[in-house]
Amino acid sequence: MHERLLDQVTLESEFSLLQDWEQEAYEHFKQKITDKKNRFPCIPATQGFALNQLNYGFILWSDHVDEVFSLVLKEYINHAKEYGKYTSLIIFIEGIHEKANSIATEDFFYLFWDLLNRLKEHDEKPWPDPIPKEPEEALWQFCFHGEPLFMYCATPSHEKRKSRHFPYFMLAITPRWVFEEFRKDSKHAHQIQKKIHERLQAYDAVDIHPDLKEYGDKDNFEWKQYFLRDDETSPLSCPFSSYSKH
Repeated sequence: MHERLLDQVTLESEFSLLQDWEQEAYEHFKQKITDKKNRFPCIPATQGFALNQLNYGFILWSDHVDEVFSLVLKEYINHAKEYGKYTSLIIFIEGIHEKANSIATEDFFYLFWDLLNRLKEHDEKPWPDPIPKEPEEALWQFCFHGEPLFMYCATPSHEKRKSRHFPYFMLAITPRWVFEEFRKDSKHAHQIQKKIHERLQAYDAVDIHPDLKEYGDKDNFEWKQYFLRDDETSPLSCPFSSYSKH
């Protein structure tokens, strides 16, 4: 099992050495991100894949999943700026998907936040000063190893919101500076954002979730975007135990 960080070029060259589930997970991801008929909505993600700027981690769900995850994520953060302006870390987690038929989307929601809560226990760096420590504040975002991050979660239980469906429990982690770089050209960013919304409308079997807003807006809460429900409802509170409580 590859409990190490793999860049896309290395992964492709060592594909035959991957375990069966790792090959399957990557092939599903590749098919999803390169589908020309049903275009994946996140255009920067498709660009990152095309430019070989994505990195990958394959992790087995166990009592130590948080520890393994932390090591892979730290390595990625340490080198992220070397990978390019469209970089993200894609984490595939084995050991849950085969039980997906008996796991509801809401259960995956709590698994996701439990993993983030456990992950933060391995963070050796202080929470970045400019970022609020309470998820209820509009400018809050998850941080690890000194880096503000956007977390995206996809699960086997998502059916209608196909942009959040994946056969494995999957996370896509993008440093905040990637978004800041993207938005430097505001006109171009606005055009791409419009296309993303158009693709979302066509891709999902439900309307765009009302929680998908812009970072910095007073009525935006990043944590709500990390794990979108399969309908248009939202959780009442964030399950993340903030750093201010430790």
